[in-house]
Amino acid sequence: MHPTTIELGLERVNLVKNALGLAPNFPVISVGGTNGKGSTCAMLEAVLDAAGYRVGCYTSPHLLSYNERVRVGRQQVSDADLCRAFAAVEAARNGTSLTYFEFGTLAALWHFAQAGIDVAVLEVGLGGRLDAVNAFDADCAVLTSVALDHMDYLGDTRDAIGFEKAGIFRTGRPAICADPDPPESVVRHAVQIGADLQRIGHDFGIAAERGQWRYQGRHRNAVALPYPALAGAYQLGNAAACIAALDELRARLPVSVNDLRRGLLEATLPGRFQILPGNPALILDVAHNPHAAAALAGNLKSMPIAGRTVALFAMLADKDIAGVVRAMKDVVDVWIVGEIRESRGATAEQIMQALHGEGLAGSAVAGGSLAEAFARACDAAGENDRIVAFGSFYTVAEVLRLRRGNG
Repeated sequence: MHPTTIELGLERVNLVKNALGLAPNFPVISVGGTNGKGSTCAMLEAVLDAAGYRVGCYTSPHLLSYNERVRVGRQQVSDADLCRAFAAVEAARNGTSLTYFEFGTLAALWHFAQAGIDVAVLEVGLGGRLDAVNAFDADCAVLTSVALDHMDYLGDTRDAIGFEKAGIFRTGRPAICADPDPPESVVRHAVQIGADLQRIGHDFGIAAERGQWRYQGRHRNAVALPYPALAGAYQLGNAAACIAALDELRARLPVSVNDLRRGLLEATLPGRFQILPGNPALILDVAHNPHAAAALAGNLKSMPIAGRTVALFAMLADKDIAGVVRAMKDVVDVWIVGEIRESRGATAEQIMQALHGEGLAGSAVAGGSLAEAFARACDAAGENDRIVAFGSFYTVAEVLRLRRGNG
């Protein structure tokens, strides 16, 4: 329907939004950032659900089915309800051309309005300022991190990318930043528009303790909190941002410490350091930029094993393949390279070239398609080893499909 897959801008979305009469009467929490958006949305969703609220959650991309993107009450919306929402958008657009993501965003918000939700948690798709989600004013905005990714669209410096991501902030409303060292553009934009910026390490913070952690913030101090079910030390920063955001909405959406504890323990997110049981263990992670790969490497280092780490590695060609390899090279013993058979997929030759550049060609082998590479990784790994499938949502989705197909 639209000549390009991605076209940033809010004019088309706002035209159709107004035609649909979409003016949410429920609080909206928008979550942007380079990495950590999905985890933060999952924790917000779980905590609010534990507190008894009917939560609408919109995230992207999906792994196995589109329904993953739109949830109400932590349940994926049915095909029939999605089709009704798509039909409503189609009837209202009156010839206005919409991208795939714009169409889906409007459909999700239309469904949330019909479903009578109490609060919406919306994950920004790309950037922030010109992303379709930003057509809806955030009562509270959360910025998880700013790193180099999507540079063709957002700029090639953290400062430029930070400005785009800070575009979800609103005048006079809370803007929670979980990046411990945000670029100056984020702070500058918040000051210029009069947003209530709260920064981790300045306005709220965490203290890790043995088996638990503490949160200190503007409105509450919470002790004896459980570590999030989502793995990784960096998740404490995302969890703290969730608490800071919820505390700012406490007049409309009060949440108890017990709700926080339960939500942190119940939040789940496929494909983010997801460990599938068995011998060898299989770990899935969608890490597709150096910042996310460094976090994955840190997780792997914190879980030493007797055997080797075998990587099933496939990426998109427009990503920083060399940067990801650099971040992971100290924790991977064997590299099995797969190809994502999509137009943007990197060829085995491109990936092998990046591995060669880091002096890793001797420990790497091209494995063909993702299915063939996964089979080769399984053959290469012994029962004391582990397989780590990473590099893209496509990589993780294919491995999940293969595992599902094998029962």
